[in-house]
This record gives sequence, structure tokens and C-alpha cells, in this order.
Amino acid sequence: MIITHVQDDGTEVRRSTDDLSALEAAAIEDVMGDVPWRVIEGRLQAQDPTAMRAVLWAFRRREEPELRFADFDVPGWRRRLRARIERAEIDEALTNVMREALAKSEDSTIDALAPHLRKLAEDPEDVERALEDLGKGHLTRRHQASED
Repeated sequence: MIITHVQDDGTEVRRSTDDLSALEAAAIEDVMGDVPWRVIEGRLQAQDPTAMRAVLWAFRRREEPELRFADFDVPGWRRRLRARIERAEIDEALTNVMREALAKSEDSTIDALAPHLRKLAEDPEDVERALEDLGKGHLTRRHQASED
């Protein structure tokens, strides 16, 4: 996941959860009340402010090791914080759905998931590229035709 934080001066700071260490991820789980990482990822996808703040806090602690989570805030978080999925996460989601769809010989599950992935994607075109890579480019063309 990419967490984007718009600073006071308008510049954007982007942090990927892929760049966290295992200890940093454990610290995030701890400050969020011993929440497992997979639940935190779900909360990030849901734009949960505490989860986004916790990720930013973990990165900030690299420069300020004594910074307490309770003291770290992001005023105006609704307009300043955003979490988006990266291409690897799109590939993983589509691959999992693809296995199910192939077992049932249907595209409807993939077709239903694609709009959600486009909304969450850092780069919505990654969804189209991932569909093409999976041999499901016809779903991309169906999406494009419905927009015209």
C-alpha cells in the first residue's frame, strides 16, 4: 500500500508499506491494539485514519525514535491522507480471483472486482495491465467500451 500525506506546504510524501521493516510492522500492530497486519491492510484499504497515521508514525520514528504514537497527529486528515494499492497487490488480488473464476469458467467475479481495484489503485492503468497480463484483456475492453 502507498500512503500519501499532503504536507502543510502542499508537497506530497509517499510511503509504501513494502518499505517497513518487520519490527516497524510489529510496532504498528502493537499501537493499534495488537491488531494483526492483515486486518491493518484491510483498514488501510478502507481509508482508516488510525491505520494511515500508524504507518506514517512508523516512518517518522526513523528520524524521531522517541516519538509516541499518541503524540503523532495529522490535522485535516480527510484531505491530507490517502491509501492506495500498488501493482503487486493488484496482481495478487486478480490472481486469487482468477483461480476462482477459472474453476467456475466465468469472468463475472473478475469483472466485479476490477472497478474496486481501479478505485484503490495508485495507478488505475495498473489494473488494465494486470488484466492483460492474465489474459483477460477483453475485460479491459469491456470497461473502456462502457465509458464511451
